[in-house]
Order: sequence, then C-alpha cells, then structure tokens
Amino acid sequence: MTQPAIQVQNLCKDYGAIKAVDLINFEVAPGELVGFLGNNGAGKSTTMRILTTYIPASSGYARVGGFDVMYQSAEVRKRLGYLPESVPLYPEMRVEEYLTYRAKLKGVERSGRTKRIDYCLERSRIKEVRRRLLGTLSKGYRQRVGLADTLLSDPPVLILDEPLSGLDPVQQEETLSAIRELGGQHTVLFSSHHLPDVEKVCDRVIIINRGRIKFDGRLSDIRSSVPTVLIEARGTVEQIEPHLRAVSGVLDMKSIPTDAEYAAFEVKAESGHDIRESLAKRLHDRGHPIRRLELQREKLEDIYMRISVRGE
Repeated sequence: MTQPAIQVQNLCKDYGAIKAVDLINFEVAPGELVGFLGNNGAGKSTTMRILTTYIPASSGYARVGGFDVMYQSAEVRKRLGYLPESVPLYPEMRVEEYLTYRAKLKGVERSGRTKRIDYCLERSRIKEVRRRLLGTLSKGYRQRVGLADTLLSDPPVLILDEPLSGLDPVQQEETLSAIRELGGQHTVLFSSHHLPDVEKVCDRVIIINRGRIKFDGRLSDIRSSVPTVLIEARGTVEQIEPHLRAVSGVLDMKSIPTDAEYAAFEVKAESGHDIRESLAKRLHDRGHPIRRLELQREKLEDIYMRISVRGE
C-alpha cells in the first residue's frame, strides 16, 4: 500500500480557550492536487503552518513524506516546498540573486543549480524579471518569485497558501496553469478563496470551518451528484404532487413557496436519469401548464456556502 504524502490524525491547535484546529483527520496521496478551503479564521492557515513545521500542534500528529512534523522537522523540510500567503523577500536583492541564495540554503547541487533556477523561473513565468530588484516588483510578481522558491529543491510535497493573492487575471491564469502542471509530479495542497480557480486545477477539495473538517470529496463526485429538477406548474400542490411522484426515476421531492396560482417542487432524480421530459409531458397531458423547468446540480460553491456561511 502506498504511503500517504500527507497524513493528519486527530490534529488540534489551541490558543488559550480558542480551538483553531479541532481534531481534524485527512490524508493526501502522492501526486494528488487538493484544494484546502475555508473562511478567514477557519483553521486553514494554522493547519498549513503545522504541516510546514512553523508552529507545533497542541495534540495529535501530522506526517509529511512519512516523517513526523514535530519530531522529524528537518526531514520534513527537505521534502517540502511552502508558499505562504505573504512571501518574505529581501527587497535589495535581484530575483535571480535571491533564488541562487535560496538554492544554496536548500542544498541544491552547484553543478545543476543554474539549470534548476532557469527551470523554476520558466515554470513560474518570471524569466522577464530575473534581473529586477525584488523591492521594485508588484505583489503578483513577488508571489510568483515565492512559487519559484518552493520548486528549487524539487520537493515531492508543495503547500501553497493563497498563491493567487494579488495577481491580475492574466497572472492568475498563468499561475493556475503552472500549478496544474505540478499535479502528478508533486503532491500539492492548495489554498484559495476563489472557488472557480480551485475547480480548474484540483482533483479533490477539503473544506474546514471553525477548526473542523466539514467536507472532503472529489470534484468529479460533486459534478455527478444526484440531480434536482426545479419545476413550477399551474395548479395546487395537492393536484400536482401525485402526478410527479408517478414519474419513473423520481427519488424524492419537496414543495417550495411560489405564486398562489402555481405549485413549485424540487424533484430529486435517480443518478443518470434526466426526467425533465417525462415530468413535462405528464403535467401537460393532465392540464397543468408549466412555467419553469430547470435541471440543477449541487456545485462546489453551494457546498462551500452551506458549510462556511450557514454552518451546516
């Protein structure tokens, strides 16, 4: 059995009476690209800082590359590239000079150092600013210098905390393409507040709220979730509901408020069944004109709002 690249079990972090992280559990397989989502204060950055050995956990354990982040932190750091939300840089250094300095700190072999720095500049889309002073760069470029830094030692695990922060739309697309290409070659735990970006690059999503994992699932499973048909037709609930329930493929339904002359329902269908035509035909044949017929599937945004805003 393949060992997880990241393994978290019963992890807690307390700040006095405040539980920033509360008994969370998850694993990330080698080569997997996982979105780690949550509101500000949900425990997302705290978890990432524990995994990167910046802060200790209060209890529980975490392993990166099979090494304990508390007791084998030096081994963890050899296998890890970390991009914090605010990248600490030396403003008086030039981009290439800074990356050379960082490569030396990370033990990148001298014989292959220049080639590796060129690769990281190319992958992070910053070759055009390699001679520029870091202090003169925009936040977007500084963020991508940080991404290049994370790649220098070719670590198997990358933890990226808000890597798109401060980027303009073009830079966002370029950075997303770079992150997407990293999947498979590296294990990537990727945090962002912009859900469409997560959907573009991630295989799986973990949502944390108030220090606890509230959702952990694959995006492909979300997209293939049980569909819901929203239907409105002229008539009363009592008149229309029996006709809908008689349609093959209907799993369940509930009435929702609408105008006095109409009845509205959310109808759940069996997976793989598109029942819109059958519903429409049955109601039409029984004299109930349809005003609205719409197929809906739960999206990542729906799940995120349900957890992070409504606290479900």
